[in-house]
Amino acid sequence: MKRIIIIATLLLTASLVKVSAQTVYSVNYKSDADVKVFVTTYKSDADLVVYKCQYKSDANGNNGLWHFVNYKSDAKKKIYFVNYKSDADLVIFFTEYKSDAGWRKKEKQHLMY
Repeated sequence: MKRIIIIATLLLTASLVKVSAQTVYSVNYKSDADVKVFVTTYKSDADLVVYKCQYKSDANGNNGLWHFVNYKSDAKKKIYFVNYKSDADLVIFFTEYKSDAGWRKKEKQHLMY
């Protein structure tokens, strides 16, 4: 009986935990952004390698899988793309391969939580 209660509690807890997707919205004004982002042409310069997911369900956790949404209210993070690396909080590189996505500099990971 005790085992059944423990299992039921674990299942209920697991169902309540929601993995938040990395849904992002690109804002038009720097002041509206949570994070200022610069896109580099070299993977080696990036803090984060980003793969753009077609579906929201594919973008989960904080591991570089981003889904761009159409409405600011649907986004977990609002980003602003800057023209200069020195203005950025985060430097990213867009990859064509999902398996390449991920953090290269873990000390910046807090920016996307």
